[in-house]
Amino acid sequence: MYPAERADEPAWSSIPIAAIEHYAYCPRQAALIHLERYFEDSAETARGQIAHSAVDRGDSRTSRSGQRRWTALPVWDDDLGIHGICDVVEFGADGPVPVEHKSGSYRPGSAADLQVAAQVLCLRGMFDSPVPKGIVFAGKHRRRYEVTVDDSLENRLRETVTELREMLRSEVVPEAVNDSRCDRCSLRAGCMPEANIRPSASLFTPLPLGEWDD
Repeated sequence: MYPAERADEPAWSSIPIAAIEHYAYCPRQAALIHLERYFEDSAETARGQIAHSAVDRGDSRTSRSGQRRWTALPVWDDDLGIHGICDVVEFGADGPVPVEHKSGSYRPGSAADLQVAAQVLCLRGMFDSPVPKGIVFAGKHRRRYEVTVDDSLENRLRETVTELREMLRSEVVPEAVNDSRCDRCSLRAGCMPEANIRPSASLFTPLPLGEWDD
């Protein structure tokens, strides 16, 4: 049975892979989406939905070179407690390779690497295959970027999943940070990061008395 449907399991025993990317980008963003169920579309998210429409069909095709290609393939890893859907999985001579489609650009070491790493670990267990890498397809530049999933990235993923699960189970939404990440976030209107700016002193603390010359 698909992990997310197991009603007898403790809360958040299996975490959506999408939440991993959200958390790696901003923990508050992940909490707003997955705890508060709050989401707003922007021009960027709309472009992403259009870009994904081509890989959301959930079918299997074979290329002229003989390579099998699955779209919208459900994946999971019971040991790590994660589940999700791969945009594309290419099956070549070396086994399956996940291809994550992004409408924008790609930056090495970003949250997308953790999303791809999660897909890779799922495929390793499901197909009993090494799966040493995944791919990010950046729509902005129409370019494929390889993401090697080594021990360092896998450890980073496991730490992130542990932190994310703790946050989700606590049901506490982290405070806003109000930094450059907010400029690209479609949740800014509801997140209100500017409201988190605190005065330098308490509003209820009297100011010190001045010195007077008698």
